[in-house]
Amino acid sequence: MKFFCLALAAAFLAAGCTHVPSASRSGVSGNVELRQPEAATDSVAQSAWHGRKFAVAAANPLASAAGLEILRAGGSAVDAAIGVQMVLTLVEPQSSGIGGGAFLLHYDGNEVVALDGRETAPAAVNETLFIKADGKPMAFHEAVVGGRAVGVPGTVRMLEMAHAAYGRLPWERLFEPAIELAEAGFPVSPRLHQLLKADTHLREDSQAAAYFYQPDGEPHAVGTLLRNVALAKVLRRIAAEGSRALYEGEIAQAVVDRVHNHPANPGQLSMADMAAYKAKRRSALCTNYAPKGAQQIHSYRICGFPPPSSGAIAIDQILGILNDTPARDLRFENPLWMHYYTEASRLAFADRARYVADPDFVAAPAGGWQSLISPKYLAERARLIGPQRMKVAEPGIPTAENTSYSPMPEQVEHGTSHISVVDAWGNALAMTSSIEDAFGARQMVHGFLLNNELTDFSFTPTDSSGNPIANRVEPGKRPRSSMSPTLVFDNDTGELVLSGGSPGGAMIIHYTAKLLYATLNWGLTPQQAINLPNFGALTGPTLLEEQRFTPEFVEALRSRGHQVKELGLSSGVQAIMKVQDGYTGGADPRREGRVMGE
Repeated sequence: MKFFCLALAAAFLAAGCTHVPSASRSGVSGNVELRQPEAATDSVAQSAWHGRKFAVAAANPLASAAGLEILRAGGSAVDAAIGVQMVLTLVEPQSSGIGGGAFLLHYDGNEVVALDGRETAPAAVNETLFIKADGKPMAFHEAVVGGRAVGVPGTVRMLEMAHAAYGRLPWERLFEPAIELAEAGFPVSPRLHQLLKADTHLREDSQAAAYFYQPDGEPHAVGTLLRNVALAKVLRRIAAEGSRALYEGEIAQAVVDRVHNHPANPGQLSMADMAAYKAKRRSALCTNYAPKGAQQIHSYRICGFPPPSSGAIAIDQILGILNDTPARDLRFENPLWMHYYTEASRLAFADRARYVADPDFVAAPAGGWQSLISPKYLAERARLIGPQRMKVAEPGIPTAENTSYSPMPEQVEHGTSHISVVDAWGNALAMTSSIEDAFGARQMVHGFLLNNELTDFSFTPTDSSGNPIANRVEPGKRPRSSMSPTLVFDNDTGELVLSGGSPGGAMIIHYTAKLLYATLNWGLTPQQAINLPNFGALTGPTLLEEQRFTPEFVEALRSRGHQVKELGLSSGVQAIMKVQDGYTGGADPRREGRVMGE
Protein backbone atom coordinates (compact mmCIF):
# COMPACT_ATOMS: atom_id res chain seq x y z
CA MET A 1 0.00 0.00 0.00
CA LYS A 2 3.01 2.35 0.18
CA PHE A 3 2.64 3.02 -3.54
CA PHE A 4 -0.88 4.31 -2.85
CA CYS A 5 0.31 7.12 -0.56
CA LEU A 6 3.26 8.10 -2.73
CA ALA A 7 1.12 8.18 -5.87
CA LEU A 8 -1.49 10.32 -4.16
CA ALA A 9 1.07 12.74 -2.79
CA ALA A 10 2.72 13.07 -6.18
CA ALA A 11 -0.62 13.65 -7.89
CA PHE A 12 -1.47 16.30 -5.35
CA LEU A 13 1.81 18.18 -5.57
CA ALA A 14 1.62 18.07 -9.38
CA ALA A 15 -1.73 19.86 -9.39
CA GLY A 16 -1.12 23.32 -10.75
CA CYS A 17 -2.29 26.45 -9.01
CA THR A 18 -3.30 29.62 -10.77
CA HIS A 19 -2.98 32.67 -8.59
CA VAL A 20 -5.96 34.92 -8.12
CA PRO A 21 -6.15 37.78 -5.62
CA SER A 22 -6.93 36.49 -2.16
CA ALA A 23 -9.60 38.13 -0.06
CA SER A 24 -9.66 38.79 3.63
CA ARG A 25 -12.13 36.89 5.76
CA SER A 26 -14.04 40.04 6.56
CA GLY A 27 -14.90 42.79 4.15
CA VAL A 28 -16.05 45.53 6.50
CA SER A 29 -15.50 45.03 10.19
CA GLY A 30 -18.71 44.44 12.11
CA ASN A 31 -20.84 43.51 9.12
CA VAL A 32 -22.08 39.95 9.60
CA GLU A 33 -22.75 39.41 5.91
CA LEU A 34 -19.16 40.13 4.91
CA ARG A 35 -17.43 37.66 7.21
CA GLN A 36 -16.66 34.58 5.13
CA PRO A 37 -16.33 31.05 6.51
CA GLU A 38 -12.84 30.49 5.14
CA ALA A 39 -10.55 33.02 3.52
CA ALA A 40 -10.28 33.01 -0.25
CA THR A 41 -7.01 31.44 -1.36
CA ASP A 42 -5.26 30.70 -4.65
CA SER A 43 -7.44 29.23 -7.39
CA VAL A 44 -6.79 25.77 -8.84
CA ALA A 45 -7.48 25.39 -12.56
CA GLN A 46 -10.29 22.89 -13.24
CA SER A 47 -11.65 21.20 -16.33
CA ALA A 48 -14.80 19.14 -16.73
CA TRP A 49 -14.50 15.42 -15.92
CA HIS A 50 -16.26 12.67 -17.89
CA GLY A 51 -16.65 8.95 -17.14
CA ARG A 52 -18.96 5.97 -17.61
CA LYS A 53 -18.96 3.75 -14.50
CA PHE A 54 -18.75 5.76 -11.29
CA ALA A 55 -17.51 9.05 -9.89
CA VAL A 56 -16.49 10.77 -6.68
CA ALA A 57 -16.12 14.51 -6.13
CA ALA A 58 -14.49 15.82 -2.97
CA ALA A 59 -12.73 18.91 -1.66
CA ASN A 60 -9.19 17.53 -1.85
CA PRO A 61 -7.58 15.27 -4.49
CA LEU A 62 -6.21 12.93 -1.83
CA ALA A 63 -9.74 12.41 -0.53
CA SER A 64 -11.14 11.92 -4.04
CA ALA A 65 -8.42 9.36 -4.76
CA ALA A 66 -9.32 7.43 -1.60
CA GLY A 67 -12.95 7.32 -2.70
CA LEU A 68 -11.93 6.19 -6.17
CA GLU A 69 -9.84 3.35 -4.72
CA ILE A 70 -12.85 2.17 -2.70
CA LEU A 71 -15.18 2.33 -5.71
CA ARG A 72 -12.69 0.32 -7.77
CA ALA A 73 -12.58 -2.28 -5.00
CA GLY A 74 -16.34 -2.82 -5.33
CA GLY A 75 -17.46 -0.34 -2.71
CA SER A 76 -20.78 1.47 -2.67
CA ALA A 77 -21.32 5.21 -2.75
CA VAL A 78 -21.58 5.18 1.06
CA ASP A 79 -18.38 3.15 1.35
CA ALA A 80 -16.57 5.71 -0.78
CA ALA A 81 -17.98 8.63 1.21
CA ILE A 82 -16.72 7.11 4.47
CA GLY A 83 -13.23 6.71 3.03
CA VAL A 84 -13.35 10.26 1.68
CA GLN A 85 -14.48 11.76 4.99
CA MET A 86 -11.75 10.03 6.96
CA VAL A 87 -9.12 11.43 4.61
CA LEU A 88 -10.69 14.89 4.78
CA THR A 89 -10.35 14.76 8.58
CA LEU A 90 -6.62 14.52 7.95
CA VAL A 91 -5.98 16.74 4.91
CA GLU A 92 -8.74 19.37 5.24
CA PRO A 93 -8.90 19.77 9.04
CA GLN A 94 -10.10 23.35 8.82
CA SER A 95 -13.43 22.32 7.31
CA SER A 96 -14.69 18.96 8.55
CA GLY A 97 -13.78 15.79 10.38
CA ILE A 98 -14.71 13.16 12.93
CA GLY A 99 -15.03 15.90 15.55
CA GLY A 100 -17.96 17.46 13.69
CA GLY A 101 -21.31 16.68 12.07
CA ALA A 102 -22.79 15.93 8.65
CA PHE A 103 -25.94 15.57 6.56
CA LEU A 104 -26.09 12.72 4.03
CA LEU A 105 -28.71 12.42 1.30
CA HIS A 106 -28.76 8.92 -0.27
CA TYR A 107 -30.51 7.37 -3.27
CA ASP A 108 -30.55 3.56 -3.58
CA GLY A 109 -32.42 3.32 -6.88
CA ASN A 110 -35.81 3.38 -5.16
CA GLU A 111 -35.97 6.08 -2.51
CA VAL A 112 -34.12 9.09 -1.19
CA VAL A 113 -33.37 9.15 2.52
CA ALA A 114 -31.83 11.85 4.69
CA LEU A 115 -29.40 10.72 7.40
CA ASP A 116 -28.87 13.37 10.07
CA GLY A 117 -25.49 13.45 11.83
CA ARG A 118 -25.83 17.02 13.06
CA GLU A 119 -24.25 17.82 16.43
CA THR A 120 -26.44 18.20 19.52
CA ALA A 121 -26.24 20.59 22.45
CA PRO A 122 -25.08 19.10 25.78
CA ALA A 123 -27.78 18.34 28.36
CA ALA A 124 -26.38 20.90 30.80
CA VAL A 125 -26.65 24.00 28.59
CA ASN A 126 -29.50 26.50 28.51
CA GLU A 127 -30.63 29.34 26.26
CA THR A 128 -28.26 31.84 27.92
CA LEU A 129 -25.16 29.90 26.82
CA PHE A 130 -23.81 32.83 24.82
CA ILE A 131 -25.09 35.68 27.01
CA LYS A 132 -22.49 37.52 29.09
CA ALA A 133 -22.92 38.74 32.66
CA ASP A 134 -23.94 42.19 31.38
CA GLY A 135 -26.84 40.62 29.46
CA LYS A 136 -25.28 41.17 26.03
CA PRO A 137 -24.44 38.37 23.58
CA MET A 138 -20.82 37.31 23.23
CA ALA A 139 -18.78 38.33 20.21
CA PHE A 140 -18.40 35.46 17.74
CA HIS A 141 -14.83 34.41 18.54
CA GLU A 142 -15.40 34.90 22.26
CA ALA A 143 -17.88 32.04 21.94
CA VAL A 144 -15.98 29.93 19.42
CA VAL A 145 -12.50 29.48 20.86
CA GLY A 146 -12.49 26.97 23.71
CA GLY A 147 -15.04 24.45 24.91
CA ARG A 148 -18.23 26.50 25.20
CA ALA A 149 -19.47 25.97 21.63
CA VAL A 150 -18.52 22.29 21.26
CA GLY A 151 -21.51 20.09 20.44
CA VAL A 152 -21.70 16.30 20.53
CA PRO A 153 -20.10 15.20 17.23
CA GLY A 154 -22.35 13.22 14.90
CA THR A 155 -20.46 12.35 11.71
CA VAL A 156 -19.09 8.96 12.75
CA ARG A 157 -22.38 7.71 14.25
CA MET A 158 -24.24 8.79 11.10
CA LEU A 159 -21.74 7.13 8.76
CA GLU A 160 -21.99 3.93 10.78
CA MET A 161 -25.77 4.04 10.33
CA ALA A 162 -25.33 4.63 6.58
CA HIS A 163 -22.87 1.76 6.25
CA ALA A 164 -25.19 -0.66 8.02
CA ALA A 165 -27.88 0.13 5.46
CA TYR A 166 -25.91 0.70 2.25
CA GLY A 167 -22.33 -0.50 2.69
CA ARG A 168 -20.78 -3.30 0.62
CA LEU A 169 -17.18 -3.46 1.81
CA PRO A 170 -16.20 -4.21 5.42
CA TRP A 171 -16.26 -1.15 7.70
CA GLU A 172 -12.58 -1.48 8.63
CA ARG A 173 -11.50 -1.52 4.96
CA LEU A 174 -12.82 2.00 4.49
CA PHE A 175 -10.34 3.48 6.97
CA GLU A 176 -7.21 2.11 5.30
CA PRO A 177 -6.45 5.07 2.98
CA ALA A 178 -6.72 7.64 5.78
CA ILE A 179 -4.69 5.55 8.23
CA GLU A 180 -1.93 5.05 5.68
CA LEU A 181 -1.79 8.74 4.79
CA ALA A 182 -1.78 9.72 8.46
CA GLU A 183 1.14 7.42 9.23
CA ALA A 184 3.20 7.98 6.07
CA GLY A 185 2.43 11.69 5.82
CA PHE A 186 0.61 13.94 3.37
CA PRO A 187 1.93 17.12 1.74
CA VAL A 188 0.68 20.38 3.21
CA SER A 189 -1.45 22.00 0.51
CA PRO A 190 -1.27 25.66 -0.49
CA ARG A 191 -4.76 26.28 0.89
CA LEU A 192 -4.07 24.64 4.25
CA HIS A 193 -0.82 26.59 4.55
CA GLN A 194 -2.48 29.92 3.82
CA LEU A 195 -5.34 29.29 6.25
CA LEU A 196 -2.94 28.21 9.00
CA LYS A 197 -0.89 31.33 8.46
CA ALA A 198 -3.95 33.59 8.64
CA ASP A 199 -5.57 32.02 11.73
CA THR A 200 -4.97 33.92 14.96
CA HIS A 201 -6.36 31.38 17.48
CA LEU A 202 -5.12 27.88 16.57
CA ARG A 203 -1.62 28.49 17.94
CA GLU A 204 -3.13 28.99 21.41
CA ASP A 205 -3.87 25.25 21.65
CA SER A 206 -0.69 23.36 22.55
CA GLN A 207 -1.56 20.18 20.62
CA ALA A 208 -2.60 22.09 17.50
CA ALA A 209 0.45 24.35 17.69
CA ALA A 210 2.83 21.39 17.95
CA TYR A 211 1.20 19.67 14.98
CA PHE A 212 0.47 22.49 12.52
CA TYR A 213 3.27 24.98 13.26
CA GLN A 214 7.04 25.19 13.48
CA PRO A 215 8.77 26.33 16.70
CA ASP A 216 8.88 29.92 15.41
CA GLY A 217 5.08 29.96 15.03
CA GLU A 218 5.07 29.75 11.24
CA PRO A 219 2.97 27.01 9.60
CA HIS A 220 4.77 24.15 7.91
CA ALA A 221 5.76 25.01 4.35
CA VAL A 222 3.72 23.92 1.35
CA GLY A 223 4.69 20.37 0.41
CA THR A 224 5.96 19.43 3.89
CA LEU A 225 4.97 15.85 4.77
CA LEU A 226 2.72 16.10 7.79
CA ARG A 227 2.23 12.91 9.83
CA ASN A 228 -0.62 12.46 12.29
CA VAL A 229 0.11 9.29 14.23
CA ALA A 230 -2.40 10.23 16.94
CA LEU A 231 -5.25 10.40 14.42
CA ALA A 232 -4.13 7.12 12.83
CA LYS A 233 -4.50 5.41 16.23
CA VAL A 234 -8.02 6.82 16.65
CA LEU A 235 -9.02 5.70 13.16
CA ARG A 236 -7.66 2.21 13.84
CA ARG A 237 -9.79 2.05 16.97
CA ILE A 238 -12.94 3.20 15.16
CA ALA A 239 -12.23 0.77 12.30
CA ALA A 240 -11.92 -2.14 14.73
CA GLU A 241 -14.56 -1.23 17.33
CA GLY A 242 -17.08 0.91 15.45
CA SER A 243 -18.36 4.30 16.57
CA ARG A 244 -18.31 3.34 20.25
CA ALA A 245 -14.53 3.84 20.17
CA LEU A 246 -15.17 7.57 19.71
CA TYR A 247 -18.26 7.96 21.89
CA GLU A 248 -17.21 5.88 24.90
CA GLY A 249 -13.98 5.24 26.77
CA GLU A 250 -10.68 7.07 26.72
CA ILE A 251 -11.13 9.01 23.46
CA ALA A 252 -14.53 10.36 24.55
CA GLN A 253 -13.06 11.18 27.96
CA ALA A 254 -10.24 13.13 26.32
CA VAL A 255 -12.79 15.14 24.32
CA VAL A 256 -14.86 15.88 27.43
CA ASP A 257 -11.79 16.82 29.46
CA ARG A 258 -10.56 19.21 26.79
CA VAL A 259 -13.98 20.91 26.67
CA HIS A 260 -14.31 21.18 30.46
CA ASN A 261 -10.76 22.22 31.20
CA HIS A 262 -10.33 25.11 28.80
CA PRO A 263 -8.88 27.86 31.03
CA ALA A 264 -10.87 30.77 29.60
CA ASN A 265 -13.96 29.39 27.92
CA PRO A 266 -14.98 25.93 29.25
CA GLY A 267 -17.97 24.00 27.96
CA GLN A 268 -20.46 21.54 29.43
CA LEU A 269 -20.13 18.43 27.27
CA SER A 270 -20.33 15.20 29.30
CA MET A 271 -19.57 11.51 28.83
CA ALA A 272 -23.32 10.88 29.05
CA ASP A 273 -23.88 13.31 26.15
CA MET A 274 -21.32 11.47 24.05
CA ALA A 275 -22.68 8.00 24.77
CA ALA A 276 -26.30 9.06 24.19
CA TYR A 277 -25.79 10.57 20.72
CA LYS A 278 -27.99 9.07 18.01
CA ALA A 279 -27.99 9.78 14.29
CA LYS A 280 -31.46 10.17 12.77
CA ARG A 281 -33.10 8.98 9.57
CA ARG A 282 -35.42 11.69 8.22
CA SER A 283 -37.65 12.07 5.17
CA ALA A 284 -35.94 13.98 2.39
CA LEU A 285 -37.58 17.26 1.41
CA CYS A 286 -38.49 16.83 -2.28
CA THR A 287 -40.34 19.22 -4.55
CA ASN A 288 -41.19 19.42 -8.25
CA TYR A 289 -39.48 22.09 -10.31
CA ALA A 290 -40.32 22.88 -13.93
CA PRO A 291 -38.44 25.94 -15.25
CA LYS A 292 -40.89 28.23 -17.04
CA GLY A 293 -38.42 29.73 -19.51
CA ALA A 294 -39.49 29.48 -23.15
CA GLN A 295 -36.91 26.81 -24.03
CA GLN A 296 -37.43 24.58 -21.01
CA ILE A 297 -39.41 21.36 -21.38
CA HIS A 298 -38.11 19.25 -18.49
CA SER A 299 -39.69 18.73 -15.11
CA TYR A 300 -37.40 17.86 -12.23
CA ARG A 301 -37.71 16.59 -8.70
CA ILE A 302 -35.25 18.34 -6.39
CA CYS A 303 -34.52 16.53 -3.13
CA GLY A 304 -32.74 18.28 -0.30
CA PHE A 305 -32.21 17.98 3.42
CA PRO A 306 -35.07 18.91 5.76
CA PRO A 307 -34.73 20.88 9.01
CA PRO A 308 -32.58 21.24 11.02
CA SER A 309 -31.09 22.23 7.66
CA SER A 310 -32.50 25.42 6.22
CA GLY A 311 -30.84 24.82 2.85
CA ALA A 312 -33.48 22.90 0.90
CA ILE A 313 -36.33 25.18 1.96
CA ALA A 314 -34.43 28.36 1.09
CA ILE A 315 -33.22 27.00 -2.27
CA ASP A 316 -36.69 25.77 -3.20
CA GLN A 317 -38.11 29.16 -2.27
CA ILE A 318 -35.56 31.06 -4.35
CA LEU A 319 -36.09 28.86 -7.43
CA GLY A 320 -39.86 28.87 -7.03
CA ILE A 321 -40.11 32.63 -6.57
CA LEU A 322 -37.88 33.28 -9.58
CA ASN A 323 -40.10 31.01 -11.66
CA ASP A 324 -42.97 33.44 -11.02
CA THR A 325 -41.04 36.56 -12.06
CA PRO A 326 -39.63 37.84 -15.38
CA ALA A 327 -36.27 36.36 -14.27
CA ARG A 328 -37.35 33.09 -15.90
CA ASP A 329 -36.70 34.58 -19.36
CA LEU A 330 -33.41 36.32 -18.46
CA ARG A 331 -29.79 35.21 -18.38
CA PHE A 332 -27.08 35.65 -15.81
CA GLU A 333 -25.42 38.44 -17.78
CA ASN A 334 -28.45 40.70 -17.29
CA PRO A 335 -28.34 42.77 -14.07
CA LEU A 336 -32.14 42.57 -13.94
CA TRP A 337 -31.87 38.80 -13.37
CA MET A 338 -29.57 39.50 -10.41
CA HIS A 339 -32.08 42.00 -9.05
CA TYR A 340 -34.82 39.37 -9.04
CA TYR A 341 -32.48 36.74 -7.61
CA THR A 342 -31.34 38.82 -4.67
CA GLU A 343 -34.88 39.94 -3.86
CA ALA A 344 -36.08 36.33 -3.89
CA SER A 345 -33.15 35.46 -1.64
CA ARG A 346 -33.99 38.15 0.88
CA LEU A 347 -37.55 36.84 1.11
CA ALA A 348 -36.29 33.28 1.60
CA PHE A 349 -33.85 34.32 4.31
CA ALA A 350 -36.57 36.26 6.12
CA ASP A 351 -38.65 33.06 6.35
CA ARG A 352 -35.56 31.10 7.37
CA ALA A 353 -34.89 33.47 10.26
CA ARG A 354 -38.38 33.07 11.68
CA TYR A 355 -39.41 29.49 11.07
CA VAL A 356 -36.55 27.03 10.61
CA ALA A 357 -35.02 25.11 13.52
CA ASP A 358 -34.68 21.56 14.85
CA PRO A 359 -38.05 19.90 14.09
CA ASP A 360 -37.86 17.89 17.32
CA PHE A 361 -38.21 21.19 19.18
CA VAL A 362 -40.03 23.51 16.76
CA ALA A 363 -43.17 22.69 14.80
CA ALA A 364 -43.30 23.51 11.09
CA PRO A 365 -45.76 26.27 10.13
CA ALA A 366 -49.17 25.10 8.88
CA GLY A 367 -48.35 21.57 9.94
CA GLY A 368 -45.50 20.89 7.51
CA TRP A 369 -42.41 22.39 5.91
CA GLN A 370 -44.05 22.04 2.49
CA SER A 371 -46.18 25.05 3.45
CA LEU A 372 -43.12 27.25 2.93
CA ILE A 373 -42.51 25.93 -0.60
CA SER A 374 -46.05 25.45 -1.93
CA PRO A 375 -46.61 27.01 -5.38
CA LYS A 376 -49.42 29.24 -4.07
CA TYR A 377 -47.29 30.62 -1.24
CA LEU A 378 -44.28 31.24 -3.48
CA ALA A 379 -46.44 33.00 -6.06
CA GLU A 380 -47.64 35.33 -3.30
CA ARG A 381 -44.06 36.02 -2.28
CA ALA A 382 -43.02 36.67 -5.89
CA ARG A 383 -45.64 39.42 -6.19
CA LEU A 384 -43.77 41.39 -3.51
CA ILE A 385 -40.84 41.93 -5.88
CA GLY A 386 -40.95 45.13 -7.91
CA PRO A 387 -38.52 47.01 -10.13
CA GLN A 388 -36.76 48.52 -7.10
CA ARG A 389 -35.19 46.83 -4.08
CA MET A 390 -37.54 46.20 -1.16
CA LYS A 391 -36.66 48.35 1.84
CA VAL A 392 -37.29 45.42 4.18
CA ALA A 393 -37.90 41.77 3.32
CA GLU A 394 -40.42 40.53 5.85
CA PRO A 395 -41.16 36.87 6.65
CA GLY A 396 -44.35 35.54 5.13
CA ILE A 397 -47.32 33.88 6.81
CA PRO A 398 -47.98 30.49 5.16
CA THR A 399 -50.89 29.76 7.52
CA ALA A 400 -53.86 31.63 8.90
CA GLU A 401 -52.33 31.35 12.38
CA ASN A 402 -49.22 33.47 12.81
CA THR A 403 -46.22 32.00 14.63
CA SER A 404 -45.18 33.12 18.09
CA TYR A 405 -41.52 32.96 17.11
CA SER A 406 -39.47 36.06 16.49
CA PRO A 407 -36.98 36.24 13.60
CA MET A 408 -33.44 35.34 14.56
CA PRO A 409 -30.97 38.22 14.26
CA GLU A 410 -28.25 37.78 11.67
CA GLN A 411 -25.02 36.29 12.95
CA VAL A 412 -21.93 34.63 11.54
CA GLU A 413 -22.16 31.13 10.02
CA HIS A 414 -19.13 29.25 8.83
CA GLY A 415 -17.36 26.48 6.93
CA THR A 416 -17.91 22.90 5.68
CA SER A 417 -16.90 20.38 3.02
CA HIS A 418 -18.98 18.64 0.36
CA ILE A 419 -18.83 15.13 -1.16
CA SER A 420 -20.81 13.75 -4.13
CA VAL A 421 -20.58 10.10 -5.20
CA VAL A 422 -22.25 7.83 -7.77
CA ASP A 423 -21.30 4.15 -7.66
CA ALA A 424 -21.31 1.32 -10.23
CA TRP A 425 -24.89 0.32 -9.30
CA GLY A 426 -26.29 3.83 -9.75
CA ASN A 427 -26.56 4.55 -6.04
CA ALA A 428 -25.89 8.22 -5.42
CA LEU A 429 -25.28 10.47 -2.46
CA ALA A 430 -24.65 14.07 -1.57
CA MET A 431 -23.03 14.67 1.81
CA THR A 432 -22.02 17.91 3.45
CA SER A 433 -19.97 17.83 6.66
CA SER A 434 -18.61 20.49 8.97
CA ILE A 435 -16.81 21.55 12.13
CA GLU A 436 -18.34 25.05 11.60
CA ASP A 437 -15.67 27.77 11.81
CA ALA A 438 -12.32 27.29 10.10
CA PHE A 439 -10.45 24.94 12.48
CA GLY A 440 -13.57 24.70 14.64
CA ALA A 441 -13.14 25.44 18.34
CA ARG A 442 -9.32 25.47 17.90
CA GLN A 443 -9.09 22.49 20.25
CA MET A 444 -7.19 19.39 19.10
CA VAL A 445 -7.72 15.99 20.74
CA HIS A 446 -5.89 12.85 19.63
CA GLY A 447 -5.07 14.43 16.27
CA PHE A 448 -8.50 15.79 15.31
CA LEU A 449 -10.20 19.14 15.86
CA LEU A 450 -13.39 19.72 17.82
CA ASN A 451 -16.37 21.56 16.36
CA ASN A 452 -17.89 24.86 17.45
CA GLU A 453 -21.33 24.07 15.99
CA LEU A 454 -23.29 25.48 18.92
CA THR A 455 -22.56 28.95 17.56
CA ASP A 456 -25.05 28.09 14.79
CA PHE A 457 -27.74 28.60 17.43
CA SER A 458 -29.05 32.10 18.01
CA PHE A 459 -26.87 33.83 20.61
CA THR A 460 -29.95 35.72 21.79
CA PRO A 461 -32.84 33.46 22.91
CA THR A 462 -35.60 36.08 22.61
CA ASP A 463 -36.35 39.40 20.99
CA SER A 464 -36.62 42.65 22.93
CA SER A 465 -40.24 41.83 23.81
CA GLY A 466 -39.41 38.41 25.20
CA ASN A 467 -40.75 36.44 22.21
CA PRO A 468 -38.71 33.24 21.73
CA ILE A 469 -36.46 32.61 18.73
CA ALA A 470 -37.00 29.19 17.16
CA ASN A 471 -33.26 28.49 16.79
CA ARG A 472 -32.34 29.32 20.40
CA VAL A 473 -30.09 27.06 22.46
CA GLU A 474 -31.82 24.15 24.20
CA PRO A 475 -30.42 20.91 25.70
CA GLY A 476 -30.21 18.06 23.19
CA LYS A 477 -31.21 20.32 20.29
CA ARG A 478 -29.54 20.38 16.88
CA PRO A 479 -28.55 23.86 15.66
CA ARG A 480 -30.00 25.13 12.41
CA SER A 481 -27.69 24.60 9.45
CA SER A 482 -27.27 25.91 5.91
CA MET A 483 -25.74 22.68 4.61
CA SER A 484 -27.53 21.79 1.38
CA PRO A 485 -26.67 18.36 -0.01
CA THR A 486 -28.92 17.98 -3.06
CA LEU A 487 -30.02 15.24 -5.46
CA VAL A 488 -32.02 16.04 -8.60
CA PHE A 489 -34.11 13.58 -10.66
CA ASP A 490 -35.89 13.71 -14.01
CA ASN A 491 -39.63 13.60 -13.34
CA ASP A 492 -40.38 11.82 -16.60
CA THR A 493 -37.85 8.98 -16.31
CA GLY A 494 -37.12 8.95 -12.57
CA GLU A 495 -33.40 8.88 -13.34
CA LEU A 496 -30.77 10.75 -11.38
CA VAL A 497 -29.81 14.07 -12.95
CA LEU A 498 -27.40 15.66 -10.46
CA SER A 499 -25.68 15.33 -7.10
CA GLY A 500 -24.19 18.49 -5.67
CA GLY A 501 -23.55 20.85 -2.79
CA SER A 502 -21.01 23.25 -1.33
CA PRO A 503 -19.33 24.59 1.79
CA GLY A 504 -19.65 28.26 2.66
CA GLY A 505 -21.75 29.00 5.76
CA ALA A 506 -25.02 30.74 4.96
CA MET A 507 -23.74 31.31 1.42
CA ILE A 508 -23.97 27.54 0.84
CA ILE A 509 -27.57 28.19 -0.09
CA HIS A 510 -26.55 30.57 -2.88
CA TYR A 511 -23.68 28.45 -4.17
CA THR A 512 -25.98 25.44 -4.46
CA ALA A 513 -28.84 27.48 -5.92
CA LYS A 514 -26.45 28.84 -8.57
CA LEU A 515 -25.45 25.28 -9.50
CA LEU A 516 -29.08 24.18 -9.81
CA TYR A 517 -30.34 27.23 -11.67
CA ALA A 518 -27.47 27.26 -14.16
CA THR A 519 -27.72 23.55 -14.97
CA LEU A 520 -31.52 23.15 -14.94
CA ASN A 521 -32.56 26.53 -16.38
CA TRP A 522 -29.68 27.43 -18.66
CA GLY A 523 -28.41 23.98 -19.62
CA LEU A 524 -24.84 24.50 -18.44
CA THR A 525 -22.56 21.64 -17.43
CA PRO A 526 -21.67 21.41 -13.73
CA GLN A 527 -18.19 22.81 -14.36
CA GLN A 528 -19.58 25.73 -16.37
CA ALA A 529 -22.10 26.46 -13.62
CA ILE A 530 -19.48 26.29 -10.87
CA ASN A 531 -17.15 28.59 -12.80
CA LEU A 532 -19.75 31.37 -12.94
CA PRO A 533 -19.09 34.26 -10.55
CA ASN A 534 -20.58 33.84 -7.08
CA PHE A 535 -23.33 36.07 -5.74
CA GLY A 536 -26.11 36.19 -3.17
CA ALA A 537 -27.96 38.13 -0.51
CA LEU A 538 -29.00 37.30 3.02
CA THR A 539 -31.28 40.10 4.14
CA GLY A 540 -29.11 43.14 3.48
CA PRO A 541 -26.58 44.00 0.75
CA THR A 542 -26.23 42.24 -2.58
CA LEU A 543 -22.96 40.31 -2.38
CA LEU A 544 -20.86 39.83 -5.54
CA GLU A 545 -17.61 37.95 -5.98
CA GLU A 546 -14.86 40.52 -6.27
CA GLN A 547 -13.29 41.27 -9.66
CA ARG A 548 -15.89 39.14 -11.48
CA PHE A 549 -18.51 41.79 -12.39
CA THR A 550 -18.15 44.89 -14.54
CA PRO A 551 -18.62 48.39 -13.10
CA GLU A 552 -21.63 48.78 -15.39
CA PHE A 553 -23.25 45.63 -13.93
CA VAL A 554 -22.71 46.87 -10.37
CA GLU A 555 -24.04 50.33 -11.20
CA ALA A 556 -27.17 48.83 -12.77
CA LEU A 557 -27.93 47.09 -9.47
CA ARG A 558 -27.27 50.23 -7.46
CA SER A 559 -29.67 52.13 -9.70
CA ARG A 560 -32.40 49.74 -8.46
CA GLY A 561 -31.62 50.56 -4.84
CA HIS A 562 -29.20 47.74 -4.02
CA GLN A 563 -26.28 48.25 -1.70
CA VAL A 564 -23.58 46.18 -3.42
CA LYS A 565 -20.57 44.68 -1.67
CA GLU A 566 -17.82 42.94 -3.61
CA LEU A 567 -15.68 40.41 -1.72
CA GLY A 568 -14.01 37.02 -1.92
CA LEU A 569 -16.79 34.42 -1.94
CA SER A 570 -14.92 31.16 -1.43
CA SER A 571 -17.35 28.44 -2.47
CA GLY A 572 -16.31 24.81 -2.82
CA VAL A 573 -19.00 23.28 -5.03
CA GLN A 574 -18.67 19.63 -6.01
CA ALA A 575 -21.13 18.11 -8.51
CA ILE A 576 -21.75 15.02 -10.63
CA MET A 577 -24.31 14.99 -13.45
CA LYS A 578 -25.77 12.05 -15.38
CA VAL A 579 -25.35 12.42 -19.14
CA GLN A 580 -26.20 10.17 -22.05
CA ASP A 581 -22.92 8.22 -22.07
CA GLY A 582 -22.20 8.22 -18.33
CA TYR A 583 -21.34 11.08 -15.99
CA THR A 584 -19.76 14.50 -16.09
CA GLY A 585 -18.50 16.31 -13.03
CA GLY A 586 -17.30 19.66 -11.82
CA ALA A 587 -15.11 20.88 -8.96
CA ASP A 588 -14.76 24.43 -7.70
CA PRO A 589 -11.61 26.24 -8.85
CA ARG A 590 -11.78 28.37 -5.69
CA ARG A 591 -10.61 25.39 -3.59
CA GLU A 592 -8.61 22.21 -4.14
CA GLY A 593 -11.31 19.68 -5.01
CA ARG A 594 -11.24 17.07 -7.76
CA VAL A 595 -13.69 14.79 -9.55
CA MET A 596 -12.34 11.29 -10.17
CA GLY A 597 -13.79 8.06 -11.49
CA GLU A 598 -13.97 5.70 -14.44
